[in-house]
Amino acid sequence: MSTKHNITVSKTANYYTLGNVKTAKTIWFVLHGYGYLAEFFIKKFEPILNNETCVIAPEALSRFYLNGFSGRIGASWMTKHQRIEEIEDYSNYLQSLYETILTENNNNYTKINIVGFSQGGATACRWLASKNVWCTNFILWASVFPDDINFNFIKPNTNTTLIYGNQDEFLTEERIALLRKQIEDSKIDVNVITFDGKHDIPKEVLVEESKKNSWN
Repeated sequence: MSTKHNITVSKTANYYTLGNVKTAKTIWFVLHGYGYLAEFFIKKFEPILNNETCVIAPEALSRFYLNGFSGRIGASWMTKHQRIEEIEDYSNYLQSLYETILTENNNNYTKINIVGFSQGGATACRWLASKNVWCTNFILWASVFPDDINFNFIKPNTNTTLIYGNQDEFLTEERIALLRKQIEDSKIDVNVITFDGKHDIPKEVLVEESKKNSWN
């Protein structure tokens, strides 16, 4: 019978940026969903870009062909196989990037927004739960809080938002009902926003909610 062993190795991780991280007064960390690449996901946030905003889009460490053995490539944050190791790996990666970006920023006070879209939402939750991460706004977009973490990972001074489309094909009525019950049973204040749309980040919704909730 074989025996499983682990070793830690160095790996090159990619991330993409919009704006100037050194002068930004608002920094967005945006985590993509399953099958995305950060290079293309970050384009969804171009509508909220201005002279005082910077967007950071880390890319998941595992990549694969979306169809067959060639063509378009996507990335995934984790699978159920060796999930504990993958969670630890991406949490260390995201924390290292977070600390690097904040060190590069020259402002005394910078608004930090963390957005987790779809699979990136569960990823963001587990990262925040395992590391010392502060953010002004935590935005769970078209995603859910993982069942295996405690809501205590959200710091009291963080504004938390759950936003999803009313036609989201991945969020069933049962899943939404369970999610709302999780929120009601927790001690945190979560702003729940719905919009007319599917499993996406529509430009007009992002712009409108950014203004309405002072995300930018």
